[in-house]
Amino acid sequence: MKVTVLYFARLREAVGRDRETLELPAEVNTVGALRAWLTARGAPWSEAFTEIKRIRAAVAQQMATDDSSLADGAEVAFFPPVTGG
Repeated sequence: MKVTVLYFARLREAVGRDRETLELPAEVNTVGALRAWLTARGAPWSEAFTEIKRIRAAVAQQMATDDSSLADGAEVAFFPPVTGG
């Protein structure tokens, strides 16, 4: 499954990019699994997802939980609870 991941605010600064398109393993099919998979990639993702304690997610511009399912072509956004300008 291929998804586009968007990073906002401090998370974007921490990973050094605002988006990436990724081919995910079959077992990565929820937001929580994606978050864990990104963290397991190592730096800078592991540092960003560890240092920024609360990170929210949205799938297709709808707020999502770790249990939210992913589908091929999904757009997943990760962001701290408060984003600015």
